[in-house]
Amino acid sequence: MVSLQDIAAFCDTRTRRPEITDFPGAVNGLQFANRGSVTKIGAAVDAGLLPFREAAERGIQFLIVHHGMFWNPVPPITGLQYEKMRTLMEADCAVYGSHLPLDLHPEIGNNVLLARQIGLAVEGTFLEFEGHDIAKIARVSLPRSELRDRLRKHYPDTFTAVEFGSDRIEKAAILTGSGTSAVDRLQTAGIDTLITGELKQNVFNQAQEEGLNLYCCGHYATETHGVRALAEEAAAEFNLPWEFIETRCPL
Repeated sequence: MVSLQDIAAFCDTRTRRPEITDFPGAVNGLQFANRGSVTKIGAAVDAGLLPFREAAERGIQFLIVHHGMFWNPVPPITGLQYEKMRTLMEADCAVYGSHLPLDLHPEIGNNVLLARQIGLAVEGTFLEFEGHDIAKIARVSLPRSELRDRLRKHYPDTFTAVEFGSDRIEKAAILTGSGTSAVDRLQTAGIDTLITGELKQNVFNQAQEEGLNLYCCGHYATETHGVRALAEEAAAEFNLPWEFIETRCPL
């Protein structure tokens, strides 16, 4: 049994939470407390009712999520919001959210872990937001077909390719989750290839016109890495078991 505050403090330090300014409305850190102690850690991408119920069934008392419970404005605690909180309270399960801090982290962030998963070496960053670069640049030097095959292998159910860029890729940008904000910055950064989770439809024409390779692997699927890594490290630090709650979101 470990103190809730000790685990939350470890996660704050590991993710550098106090240093990172997130998007307006996003809340990071301990979002929902329990009675003060933890015997099992869990990880999930989303703070949803079904992940909460699964956490309760598995006896998880500290759930790390990427998409947290609260985004401004905070909704009334009625209906499904009430059911979520009742589920957590009855299970004595705390919730810890980490959004941008767990995207851009240089060791356990979603971007760098995706790069490592497909065998790419991160050499830099770009796409500045509030003083922090939220996307990674990886050295590739691969035929486009090889990169496509690697991504399809790891994301077979969510992979989509839009290929109007170079046949041989030397550099690629990586921005997990929603990557539309990076597309306008690719040419300026000398990059014609983006690996991301999802994009808006209008970027298809932009890819044709600007000669870009865009690879979408699923918003959810590309953001499972960070919560897993943080939960695993926290569990090792405090000698606790941990589990990942898979919801198989296809988006």
